[in-house]
Amino acid sequence: MTLRHKFFAGAALGSAALLFSFRTAADNERYFEIAKNLDIFATTFREVNTYYVDEINPSKLVKTGLDAMLKSLDPYTNYIPEDDIEDFRTMTTGQYGGIGILTVKRNGKTVVQSAYEGYPAQKAGLLPGDEIISVNGVVIEKKSNYDISKLLKGQALSVVKLLVTRYGQDKPVEVAITRDKIQVENVPYVGMISPEVGYFQLATFTVDAGKEVRAAVTKLKAQGAKKIVFDIRDNPGGLLNEAVNISNLFIDKGLDVVSTKGKVTEWNKTYKALDLPLDTQIPVAIITSNRSASASEIVSGVLQDYDRAVLVGERTFGKGLVQATRPLSYNSQLKVTTAKYYIPSGRCIQEIDYSHRADDGTLGKFPDSLRTAFKTTAGRTVYDGGGVAPDVEVADREIADITRVLLQKSYLFDYATRFRSEHASIAPAREFKLSEPDYQKFVAYLQGKNISYSTDSEKSLTDLGKRLKEEKHYDDVKTELEAMRRKMVVNKANDLQRFKPEIKEILEQEIVSRYYYEKGRTEAGFDDDPNILAAVAVLNDPNRYAALLKPSGQAASARKSAGTK
Repeated sequence: MTLRHKFFAGAALGSAALLFSFRTAADNERYFEIAKNLDIFATTFREVNTYYVDEINPSKLVKTGLDAMLKSLDPYTNYIPEDDIEDFRTMTTGQYGGIGILTVKRNGKTVVQSAYEGYPAQKAGLLPGDEIISVNGVVIEKKSNYDISKLLKGQALSVVKLLVTRYGQDKPVEVAITRDKIQVENVPYVGMISPEVGYFQLATFTVDAGKEVRAAVTKLKAQGAKKIVFDIRDNPGGLLNEAVNISNLFIDKGLDVVSTKGKVTEWNKTYKALDLPLDTQIPVAIITSNRSASASEIVSGVLQDYDRAVLVGERTFGKGLVQATRPLSYNSQLKVTTAKYYIPSGRCIQEIDYSHRADDGTLGKFPDSLRTAFKTTAGRTVYDGGGVAPDVEVADREIADITRVLLQKSYLFDYATRFRSEHASIAPAREFKLSEPDYQKFVAYLQGKNISYSTDSEKSLTDLGKRLKEEKHYDDVKTELEAMRRKMVVNKANDLQRFKPEIKEILEQEIVSRYYYEKGRTEAGFDDDPNILAAVAVLNDPNRYAALLKPSGQAASARKSAGTK
């Protein structure tokens, strides 16, 4: 037996001995199964490693096995190898050493999507639309986004040299940028929508999210805010304790915030509001979306359960699971789901039941018929098992097919880059409007571009034609079908004019972002965003706001199917 064979055999036997030494006789059968399967895994790997026709990468093969095993549990239980630990820390802390840009791959080109305001890349003059050709002499055309990110990141105060080309420039230029410690903001925007309505976004729940929200609300009140719009759309969640800290800002000290319950009962815990609140009276409207998840759902659910805020928008994602990290050997880690969480009314908002899969492996959601009713502090009815339903539903806008194509092919993005090169300045973000001549220049820019697409109606008409041919009835209606098809083509030709308001709105926001960055893009959307408009309307109608927080209020959250995805 070789040393390698002895290692695998010894590892399996050692696992079995360790398991049995700490278990009672009643547990032996279960843990024999565990030891047996660990032995099978080890011996299978040994045989493959020894006899497979080609050389294998041991780390890659084992990680593939681990990933598949954990994926069968839920999407949130993951193996984190040593090489990925730094990226994991960035996700939880929001900190990394770099230059502060977001890039995207397009047709082999690496294009700057956005440059974070106040960070090295923006200070060095990089703009959205700039193409990065090389990083420290390394040509990145064939590099993956992951590899490019690694090249751009590095120790603070180190220098990275980029070869960059820009629309309107004759040739690439080299830009030397000194890296810095990048702290991704949990609260990327704070500002006033009107003299009395303040607004802030919460994008993540990394370290100090609670402090940032406290600072945002304090700043808004100092600027005269008597009502707050709290935008938590698309926030995927993060640190549980930060969700507790943020909830605590708006509810009284001593109240329950969230409880966790899992297999290890010693870890079960009820988190309370431990500090004095910042403000328990100011009217708050929280905007949610179907991508608001986890910690976002704790905050929105807690403030709904205590009747502390009116929720506006869509039903949230429905992630009622808690993860913890566990250290593994060789500096790797396991992120594992350890518990479900329950908000103050007693409900768990987890939507997908990962513990019960169909024979084909598919997962099911909790049907409306099985959702249980709970009560808020004031006696309003709310439901478990499917995210947090809003009190005022605002359906997500469906964009036109032409708009979708313009976004997918980056024509709006590229035209904004072109516009920036031709206009040194524009009006402030909230005031900027694209003139009719400028919009017609955009239409002219699209001449010769591929903006072909098939509408749902065209697809249905094609399918109908196929069925009619199969049934031998096509010749009877051929003339009518062709007339309808020609009419649809004519209608599509007019889509740039028919959907001009929608296209202009997005194009204006894209152009504004070239001058005033992401904060400008946010402000440019204040007068067009249906969720913000709905939130402001609720706050500006005190009677309606109060009625929605009473048991008799006709809130969408009182319907089982409200906002069902």
